[in-house]
Order: sequence, then C-alpha cells, then structure tokens
Amino acid sequence: MGREGGVRLTKIDTRFSGQFITSCITVAAMTAMAHANAGAEGMDPGLIALSATPTHTAALAHLGHALSDATRSAILLALRDGAQCPADLAEALDVSRQKMSNHLSTLRGCGLVVAERDGRHAHYRLAHDDVARALDAMLGLALALDPDCCDNKECTC
Repeated sequence: MGREGGVRLTKIDTRFSGQFITSCITVAAMTAMAHANAGAEGMDPGLIALSATPTHTAALAHLGHALSDATRSAILLALRDGAQCPADLAEALDVSRQKMSNHLSTLRGCGLVVAERDGRHAHYRLAHDDVARALDAMLGLALALDPDCCDNKECTC
C-alpha cells in the first residue's frame, strides 16, 4: 500500500468471480456500442466515459490475458454457436487435447466459460450471453480498425 499524488493505493486481488468478469464484459460491450452509436450520430465518442477504478483496470487486464492467446480467442468465438466438448474443439482448432484442457481451464478461471457435466463428459459454453455480445462488439471494432482483416469472402465476422 502507498500514496501517489494524494491517492491511496491498495493491493488489488486479481482473483475475480465469473459474475464480476461478466459484468465488466457487459460494460465494455455497452460502452463499445455507445461509442459506435455516438460516432454514427456525429457526436464526439470521447464524451462517453466511465470511471476506471483499480479493480476495473485489473479485471480488464485479466480479460486481456484470456484473449491474448489466439487459441483461446478461437475457442471463445467457436462457443458463440453453442456448447461443445473439448475433444471436438481440439480437433476443430488443431490442438492437442492437453492444450485444449489448459486453455479451457484458463477461460474458466477468467469466468468466460463454464463446464456442464453429462456423466463422464463435459461440454463447455460461454458463461453468459453478454460474452457473445462483447465478442461481437470486439470483432466489429477489429473490422473498423482494419477493414481488410478478413481476406475470405465467406467470412461472417
């Protein structure tokens, strides 16, 4: 703990509940949509602001870690279409089952996916509908920043 510029700094617990992470994703998606709408309506998107607490900052960094790996991002995008078993995901994404297990564990720890047990088998799905909406908003942002990112005419991102 310390002081910087008259503001008391405290140690942040980087272990967040899935519900808190989902709330942060919802806020991020809503903010991205508000910024897009403001720009489309000729308003200054910079006028839309949310206060950023140290907890929010740490939560976004936690999400950034989850999304920083291309395989984990591909898993999240694949799960937008519904629950899937790890073996099918591993085959579709051309990774070993062990690596898939490790990636799913990271995504579970971040609160982005949940496992549903059916006997000895597990199926993974996005933890909340807002995760899919946030992924769609992020894809929209990626396309806005780089309209040529998709070289496939059949791409539906």
